[in-house]
Amino acid sequence: MPGELNGKRIAILVADGFEQVEMTKPKAALEEAGARTEVVSPSRGEVQAWRHFDKGDKFPVDVPLDTANPKDYDALLLPGGVANPDQLRGIPKAVDFAKQFFEAGKPVAAICHGPWLLVEADVVRGRSVTSWPSLRTDLKNAGANWIDQEVVADNGLVTSRKPDDIPAFNRKMIEEFRQGVRQPEHSLRH
Repeated sequence: MPGELNGKRIAILVADGFEQVEMTKPKAALEEAGARTEVVSPSRGEVQAWRHFDKGDKFPVDVPLDTANPKDYDALLLPGGVANPDQLRGIPKAVDFAKQFFEAGKPVAAICHGPWLLVEADVVRGRSVTSWPSLRTDLKNAGANWIDQEVVADNGLVTSRKPDDIPAFNRKMIEEFRQGVRQPEHSLRH
């Protein structure tokens, strides 16, 4: 619904190789709901999207990862694409950026291969999640309960499997982002 995310500032963390539709459709849904979105990336200037195996469009980077501060955002969106999270999980600043949302209890939405970064950040242990099927073993090995369904929400973490799930993903993401901060991650482990 228009206006339900008014005043919310959402970070969209991507590297070159993100799946275009997994960024553009959720970004549009967030903005339609009133949120302000910002593309955060280790790339400077522009970041390259993909449409499955083909290059897609380039998108402007709003905030370089080097200067981005998770405290400035209310929630985090992690699109998929194979190359995108694989690059991000090799960048300590990107891993830490994502981890800080969990430590602060802020909601996070990750689709397709996006949860790969969350494995590296060690924030899926004990959580129910879904993803692109090839990440199932990685997520289970990281302590997650992997479920094969179009959208899974667990204490502010929203995950989906693939582009076909985007309508359900967007609805649940907006609902969770509207609810805002939850119990911080560190207090759940004690």
